[in-house]
Amino acid sequence: MSDITEPTDNLFAAAAPPSDFVFDAQVARVFPDMLRRSVPGWPELLRLLGLVAARVAVPGQPIYDLGCSLGATSAALLARLPQARIVAVDNAPAMLDGLRQRLAESVAAGRVTPVCAEIMDLSVTNAGLVVLNLTLQFIPPQERLALLRRLRQGLVPGGGLILVEKVLFPDAEAEALLDGLHQDFKRAQGYSALEIARKRASLEAVLVPDDIETHEQRLRRAGFRRVERWFQCFNFVGWLARG
Repeated sequence: MSDITEPTDNLFAAAAPPSDFVFDAQVARVFPDMLRRSVPGWPELLRLLGLVAARVAVPGQPIYDLGCSLGATSAALLARLPQARIVAVDNAPAMLDGLRQRLAESVAAGRVTPVCAEIMDLSVTNAGLVVLNLTLQFIPPQERLALLRRLRQGLVPGGGLILVEKVLFPDAEAEALLDGLHQDFKRAQGYSALEIARKRASLEAVLVPDDIETHEQRLRRAGFRRVERWFQCFNFVGWLARG
């Protein structure tokens, strides 16, 4: 990714913060800082995601980065798979504008193809790998199984799906511990208690997490025979699902 000075995320410190969370130009401007300070283990997650992808992606077949935002996942994929062809999909024009700026060389070379579309309307075909990095949680819960089934059908033999999500824990004590650690992490990154509370309220209507068992059962119902967890940092979990 190109050398860009990223602004600090202070969206929820303002006197009149956003209401429902929207991936608009305001959010896109500070999104790299927001992810780094909000997702525990974010830099390491990206590095490990690239390693997983390099092992399982089917050579010569396109990789779909669904909910690509500014292209951090696509960049991690290219770092390990420099010859890969990535279809980078997002429904937020401001995010894709940022991706085109950050991955300008790869876009110009045809290695990354930005697509502005709703994931539920997208046709995925002949994919060697599909990546949903913190994306499924923004899809309405009742539509998630149908999406995963369609993605499974769009994979070539041997292809796989990488899924990363924020999760809930059915056990109340475990949920309190892991959620509390997540809040501690954000405070350690410089967010105030007010910013954390405001952002949580803003996300409640649009980010609906599931528990680990729900994710794994749904992946199997979608047609994936093997489902392995390869990442967990507090309440963020990554899976590799294969047919």
